[in-house]
This record gives sequence, structure tokens and C-alpha cells, in this order.
Amino acid sequence: MSEPADGAVPTGEVEAPPEDSTIWRQVHPATPLINAWKALGVLVAIVAFNMMESIGATLELVSEFPVVWVVLAVAGALVVVLLVALGYSWLAWKRMRYAVGEDAVFHHQGILFRSQRHARLNRIQGVDIVRPLLGRLVGLAVVNIETAGGAKSNVRIQFLKDDEAERLRAEVLGRAAGLRGTTRPGAAPGEAPVFSQAPERRVYALPLGDLLLSVLLSPAAVTLVVLVLLLVPVGLLVGDAGWAAFFGLIPAALAGFGLFYSQFDSGFNFTLAVSPDGIRLRHGLLSTQAQTLPPGRVQAVRLSQFLLWRVRDWWRVEVNVAGYGLDTGNNGVPSSRTVIMPVGGRADAVNVLWLVLHDLGVDEPDTVIAAALTGTLDDGGFLPSPPAARWVDPLTWRRNGLLITRTALLMRRGRLTRTLTVVPHERTQSLAIQQGPWERRLGLADLRADSVPGPVRPVVPHLPATLAGQVLFEQAARARAARSKEGPEEWMRRVGVADPETAPEPEE
Repeated sequence: MSEPADGAVPTGEVEAPPEDSTIWRQVHPATPLINAWKALGVLVAIVAFNMMESIGATLELVSEFPVVWVVLAVAGALVVVLLVALGYSWLAWKRMRYAVGEDAVFHHQGILFRSQRHARLNRIQGVDIVRPLLGRLVGLAVVNIETAGGAKSNVRIQFLKDDEAERLRAEVLGRAAGLRGTTRPGAAPGEAPVFSQAPERRVYALPLGDLLLSVLLSPAAVTLVVLVLLLVPVGLLVGDAGWAAFFGLIPAALAGFGLFYSQFDSGFNFTLAVSPDGIRLRHGLLSTQAQTLPPGRVQAVRLSQFLLWRVRDWWRVEVNVAGYGLDTGNNGVPSSRTVIMPVGGRADAVNVLWLVLHDLGVDEPDTVIAAALTGTLDDGGFLPSPPAARWVDPLTWRRNGLLITRTALLMRRGRLTRTLTVVPHERTQSLAIQQGPWERRLGLADLRADSVPGPVRPVVPHLPATLAGQVLFEQAARARAARSKEGPEEWMRRVGVADPETAPEPEE
């Protein structure tokens, strides 16, 4: 049974590597056992639950036999289960293998139901090294290769030793960039070439104190505090019924705590670095993650500032990357893989924006950025909402604005939560105009520049309808022209870098 990755192509379009033991590589032998621990835990829980329901009958049945027989029977059952598990794990491990070819990454696994996933190198959007808690204890990691496809389009190779995972990431990124690597002296025929790790320079590190304070000042935390402050007096005034309603919110409080922990975990020990092979992100408390986003893979960027963050002038930077926005993290919140800066000062946020979009396409970028982040109406040359928009958007209509530069669309909106969305022209997927009944009556329209799935939704509301229609057709032509000028997918060849080992350090 064949299951090609959605972001890849069927087997017939990619030349499969030959059946050669020097090409195919195996994962760590402990992989099946680590993968089985969750299923084993669920099985134990089910058995324990069923035994608890009939604990009396079970004890009565056991009491009819000698204690030695009972102990031997339990021990024998455990030994049989262990032997079966080890046998199945060994067979599963023999079927788990992967290879990195000239055009694609291949991953095969499965005994009863076999899976073959092929991911084209020129479709790779990012390579992550994930170290779950159990894997960290034994020095193992997962290499997750994300492609530009639908849900479950990634190729997940687990588990590998830490150093082997690092080498695999370097090889995948190197081959995707058009490099060939070097042959190790004395290497056997067909042995994979060696790809050196690209140098990197740290750009940003999130202090622990800033992370804690930003989580406490987040909208979720403020909402929870307000609910508690409102419900406690109600409980005192109403009596038992009020307190019953208050305690009924305990599940919601636990869910809120899970959300806080998710935010804290995704920002713990967060660092951002740049290298010739892309933007590198590292973060995590119990389970750690190291991401690499190759150049040109970001489809849209959003800078956002919550109301209480204005005291410290903090901003959050999120991106849309093909394939990354299709999964969610804990509690249904968007995956932390789309956050390239959880919280930081304005200067840090702008620096991160420059890493993604090197040229904003304006002559005075500082003035435009200032107007985009905190300006209103036509500050910085933005096209604003007309005064008629106050009837449908009385609080934020002055913040709405659109600016079209030589390289990107800038969309500004939000009063309580300020946001700036930037979409490079060549990354515009499609364009649309939306009008509600009141907007039609007032001559207004919303302009939407569709992006890949993710947290960033590029929309500027309540523009003049005639202006929105004009921009729609002009931007469609502008996007086509920008896409036609794009370079090859092999980005290191495009920028003239011959090899990561000889690549110059990023400028300070």
C-alpha cells in the first residue's frame, strides 16, 4: 500500500532510490518501543478500569487459587506480552528505513499496512528537529520534513541519535539548496556524501522574565482574571447557586492553565538565529524543537501588539508557511511553529521582519514602519478607510489602512490589538473583495489577499469600494509579474553560495 505525502508527488514522478543497503538507512532500534508507549499506557488504563468495575469478582476468583499460582500466572502473562512486543518491535524496526536521493526524501515503514512517503526536495518548506521528553532522556530526536502540501504532508523520520539527526537536517537542506556535499575519504561505494553544518549567528533570545510577564499580560490571562473578579462577588451575593456556577468554571480554568503553559513552553529558551540555509528557531521546556525555515518560504508576516503590551512596547511576530499552519498545538491553539518571535521590543520585531522581507520597497522604511505600527488615517502614505466607515466600524476605522510598495502589500488594522500584515507580491495566492449589506449601502468593501493556511489572515476592511476594485486587478497583475521574476528553488545557487562551509557569515 503506497501513501505518498500530499506535498510530494506520486512515486512515478520521482526516481526512487535503488534497493541498495548503502543508500537506505535505518532508524534507531528503540523507535518502535518509544512509539508504542502511548498505546501501552492506554491498554493498561483500559484493563485497570475494567478490573476496578469488577474488583470484587476478581478478588473472589483469585482467592480460590494459591498465591504462588497467581503470581506465576501474572508473571507469565507479562513475559508473553513482553516477548510479543519485542518481536513486533523488531519486525517493525526492520521495515522502517529512509533515504535521501537527488530529488526527494524517501521514508518506508509498516508491516501489515505499509506506508511509502516521498517528499520532493524543491517542495520542502522547513526541517525541524524535535526532541520529545522521552527521546531527550535517551539522546534521540525526530526529524520532521515539512512540504508544501495538505494535511499530513510531512515526512517524519523517528528516532535518530542527536548527531545523526543534525547531519540529516544538514544533508536535506544542502541537497534542497542545490549543493552536492563532499565524499568522505575512504568512503564505501554508494555511501552518502557529507554536508557540513551551515554557520549561524544568533539574532534574538527571549529573556525568561519577559516571557513570564507577557503571558500574564496576554488577553487569555486578563479574561480569566476578569471572570474571577466578577464571579466571586456574584457567588457571595447569590449564595449556593452562585458558588455552584463558580465551581462549574473549574474545567474552563484548567483549560486556561493549559493554554498558559502552552504559551510558556513555546517561548521557553527561545532563540532566533540566521544562517545561509535559513532562519533557525529553538525553543521548548520539556520537549524541545529546532526549526529551520529556508529562504523564501514565508508567505505572510504579522506583527501584533496586545493592549497591555504597549507599556513595554512589545510585539509578537507570526508567519504563514505552507504546511505549517495545517496543524494545531495543545488546546486547539495554532501550532507554535508559526511563531518566529513570541514577544520582543519594537526594534527586535522590525529586525525579524527584515530577515523575512529584506526590501520593503519604499524609500523611507523607518517612517513607513512607524506609521504601519502605530499610525492612523493616511500616515506614511497608507490608503485609509473613508469617514463613512465609522458607521460600521466606529472604534477602529481610523487604523484601517493599505499601502502598496514595490515589493509587498502592507495591511494595518486594530485599535485594542494593533496588527501589521505584510504579504510579498510574489506570495499572493489569490485576491477577493467582500461586501456586506451595510458596506454596499455605504460604498465600502473589504480587500482580502489569500495566503496559505496559518495564523496570518491578510484582510484590510472598509476601503472605498471603487478603490478596492482597482487594487484587485492591479495587484493580480503585480503578483504575476513578481512570480515570473523569482529565482530557482535551489536558493544557495540563487544567491551564489557554493557550499555552507565556505559561506560568509551573515552581516551584523
